[in-house]
Amino acid sequence: MIEATLIALTALSAVILLLQHWQHPAWWVRGWDFPRLQIAIVMVLVLIAELILLPFTSAWHFVLTAITLVCLVAQLWWILPYTRLWPYEVKAAARDPRKPRIRVMAANVLTPNRQAERLLELVRLHRPDVLVALETDRWWESHLDHLTEQYPYSIRCPQDNLYGMHVYSRLPLEEVQTRFLVEDDVPSMHARLRVNDQLGVRMHFLHPRPPSPTENDESTERDVELLVVAKSTEDDADQPIIVAGDLNDVAWSPTTRLFRKISCLLDPRVGRGMFNTFHAQHWFLRWPLDHFFHSRHFQVVEIVRLPEFGSDHFPVLIELQYEHNETDEQQGLQADPDEQRDVRNRLASEGVKPADVPEPSPQPKA
Repeated sequence: MIEATLIALTALSAVILLLQHWQHPAWWVRGWDFPRLQIAIVMVLVLIAELILLPFTSAWHFVLTAITLVCLVAQLWWILPYTRLWPYEVKAAARDPRKPRIRVMAANVLTPNRQAERLLELVRLHRPDVLVALETDRWWESHLDHLTEQYPYSIRCPQDNLYGMHVYSRLPLEEVQTRFLVEDDVPSMHARLRVNDQLGVRMHFLHPRPPSPTENDESTERDVELLVVAKSTEDDADQPIIVAGDLNDVAWSPTTRLFRKISCLLDPRVGRGMFNTFHAQHWFLRWPLDHFFHSRHFQVVEIVRLPEFGSDHFPVLIELQYEHNETDEQQGLQADPDEQRDVRNRLASEGVKPADVPEPSPQPKA
C-alpha cells in the first residue's frame, strides 16, 4: 500500500511536470505554472518517504527515487531565484537623500470587499508616491477619492467586471492614457510620472485577465498583453521605466520570464523572496501575482508585502532609488532569436502591435 501510494504520487508529479513543459495555452495546462512551490514541498516529502520506506531491493525502487528527484529539481529550478539563496538581480540601494526615490503601492482590492478604510489607513501609514488599485468600481472610487487632497493626480477607470483600475499619485502624471490593448473590457494605464524637473519615469499599470474556467479558457490574452508591453519597452533601455500591477501570472512562469527577457526590465524580487500576494486567506495556496518590474536605472530601497485589508490579495509596496551613474552594473535576462520570433508571431496572430502601447517619453520638464 505504501509503495503504491509513492508510485502514484511520483507518477502524478511527472505528469504535472510534462504539462508544465507543454506550454499549451489552455487554462488547465497553464494553471500548473502557479503551484510550483507547493508541488516542490510535496516532492520533498515524497522523496524523504521513499528514502525511508522503500527497501531498495529492486532496480525499480532506485528508478522511482530518481524520477522523484528529477521532478523536484525541475520545480526548484524555477522557484529558487525567488529565495534568499539566489543573488540579487537588482542591487540594494545605498540610501542617499540627494537621489530621487519613488514609492509605489499595488493593491488588488477585490471588488465586493467593503473594507476601504483599512486600505486607506495603509496608504496613510506607508505614504506611497503612487497607488495603483485594481478591481475598483464606482463604490471604491468614491472611497479612494478621500485621498485626493494628498494625491491630486489620478487616472480612473471604474468597472463592474473585476477589471476596474485607479491610479492616485502625489507626483504629476503626464501624457496619461487608458488603453484596452487586447480585450475590450480590460484596461491598462500608461503615463509619465514627473519626479522632478529632470526626471520623468515611464509607467505602465496592468491587470490582464487570467486563464481559468471562470475567466478565459486560454492564457493567450494575458500572455499577449504582457508581451506587447514588453516589446514596447525593448528598444528604450535608456529610459527609466516601471511596470506595476496584478499580472495574473506567477513570477516564475515561462510567460513572465519571457516578459523579462523581451522588455529588458529587472525583477527586484530575485534573491529577495517570493512576496506571495494571493491568496490572502489561504496560507497553503499562495503565489506572487502582484508585480513590479523596472529598468536598470533603479536600485531597491525596500520591497515589502503589507497586511491584508479584506481582499484576497495582500498589497505590496516598493521603494526604488534612481541611480543615474550606476545602471550598467545591473543586467537582466536576454532573449534569444527564437524567443524574439515567437513573440512576434504571437502578437501578429492576435493583431496586436507594440505601437498600440503608449510610450510616454521621459523628457525633462520644459
